[in-house]
Amino acid sequence: MATTTLVRGARASRSTITLKLLMAVSGIIFIGFVLLHMYGNLKAFSGHDAYNEYAEHLRILGEPMLPREGALWIIRSVLIVSLVVHVASAAALWKRARRARRTQYVMKKNNASSLSSRTMRWGGLTLLLFIIWHLVNFTIGKVNVSGGATNDPYNLLVDTFDTWWMTLIYLAAMLTLAMHLHHGVWSSAQTLGLTNNTRARRNAKTLGWIVAVVIAGGFSLVPIFVLAGVITK
Repeated sequence: MATTTLVRGARASRSTITLKLLMAVSGIIFIGFVLLHMYGNLKAFSGHDAYNEYAEHLRILGEPMLPREGALWIIRSVLIVSLVVHVASAAALWKRARRARRTQYVMKKNNASSLSSRTMRWGGLTLLLFIIWHLVNFTIGKVNVSGGATNDPYNLLVDTFDTWWMTLIYLAAMLTLAMHLHHGVWSSAQTLGLTNNTRARRNAKTLGWIVAVVIAGGFSLVPIFVLAGVITK
């Protein structure tokens, strides 16, 4: 009986490690994507034509070997698979954690955990909802909240962030993204065995802050400058 319990425990441990690895790898894929996406967004500072040329270049990337938007759909497919893997792994780990903690604590002390780690689950859910809206806004449905045209990427961007409440929603999502990235980078480094000593742990935490500030800050620049009237049609 004891042997069976040990085997089950070993299998559960290996499975948990696998889930954490899947989360780490899919998270790294997303970090790479958002860095490139942020670079594209910053093209808005170069004006209407430069931004739209970048958007069009993404659609013809890989031609003539690939059909129009072929490369985009490959990228989208990788991101969709990564998103499903990331969310499914997170849900499975959360359920396991709840099952393992059969008795609830009378008082929870979070002195050793950061705000980023404590809000990881709800932050992830918030980001998932934001991603769905973001796709409806700019990619799938192309919804212009100001009632303007949707066939011009630059103008759609300006119309969206010229609406104050849309900018506030976007900035709130970027704050959530920063917190998610901050803890996510640290967690991924830990899963991959890159936090084995004090210096490595300090470097992982620093990298988490750098990634969070660069990405969330970079994404926030465009809506702020649109609302301020610097980026205009």
